Amino acid sequence: MPYRLDRIGALLDEAVGEGGIPGAVAAVGRGPVTLGRWVTGQADAIAGRPMRAGTVFDLASLTKVVATTTVTLALASRGELELGDPVAAYLPDAVACRDAGVTVARLLTHTSGLPGSRRFYRWCPSGAELLRDLYQTPLNQPGTRVAYSDPGFMLLGEVVAAVAGEPLDAAVRRLVTGPLGLTATRFKPNGPAARFAATERRGDGTAWTGIVHDENARLLGGVAGHAGLFASADDLARFAAWWVSDDDAVVPAALRRAAATCQTEGRGGRRGYGWACPGDAFDILGARWPPTAVSHTGFTGTSLALDPASGLWVVLLTNAVHAGRDAAPVQALRRAVHEAVTATRP
Repeated sequence: MPYRLDRIGALLDEAVGEGGIPGAVAAVGRGPVTLGRWVTGQADAIAGRPMRAGTVFDLASLTKVVATTTVTLALASRGELELGDPVAAYLPDAVACRDAGVTVARLLTHTSGLPGSRRFYRWCPSGAELLRDLYQTPLNQPGTRVAYSDPGFMLLGEVVAAVAGEPLDAAVRRLVTGPLGLTATRFKPNGPAARFAATERRGDGTAWTGIVHDENARLLGGVAGHAGLFASADDLARFAAWWVSDDDAVVPAALRRAAATCQTEGRGGRRGYGWACPGDAFDILGARWPPTAVSHTGFTGTSLALDPASGLWVVLLTNAVHAGRDAAPVQALRRAVHEAVTATRP
């Protein structure tokens, strides 16, 4: 596969210059080799703070694949759970899932029947109340169709905690980020504001910085299966290089290949375990990417794409939500960058 990287820096600069994206850090590689890195714009437009290569980003829904999917697969590979196990075996209070026979695999593939989103934070006064509401949330046609679901991954995070016998963030640190050497990747990150890309502006004129943007994750103390993880581009590059490798550490390569293979044919979407496969409604890859590639995005402006067959991967981290909730600029940038990576050389 030919790679055409000479346009990426210009694409990032153009997106920042047009004002819809304050700043970005990107990296492209194949297997263990990083082919290019780019940094542009501002990490905090209010403070006038420039973006740095090591800036730490609120990953938003990239949490689903980097943390929650991966730690679930790690537990499965250790024999501590089976993907076909019923959720209620670990969370007996999850009444709706118990009655519908929802399995761990259904949560991973977004086929549980749970809704796409639910603003628990608007009526739940605490994380405990949120979980009680989550466990009773009605399902819609469980097992029959793909419906991308934040609550589904919130529930999966609680399954992980129950199986591991420790909070989700501790399990992820012990089983995933620690063994992979992802030193800047964690929930509830530490350090000064200067480490972080700012996200949405608040009513007082400041921005959320180093504190999770997602309101439900915030109510859960910054640790949730659907959002809350922070990371740098270098850490995500290391994660992507591991995912496409033959390294059996953390999660065996064969199980990672299965996770990047469509598990939902005929159900209105194309999902692997956690990942969006080509042709899914959330797919961000162009027609030149191979059918073996997968991707995922995050609401704050982040994305990760990789192809286990060729080893190609792309990390694109932006703080687009710092400029507002209009997703059009970052969606356009994602399409352009992924198209440019695989453009045929003249």
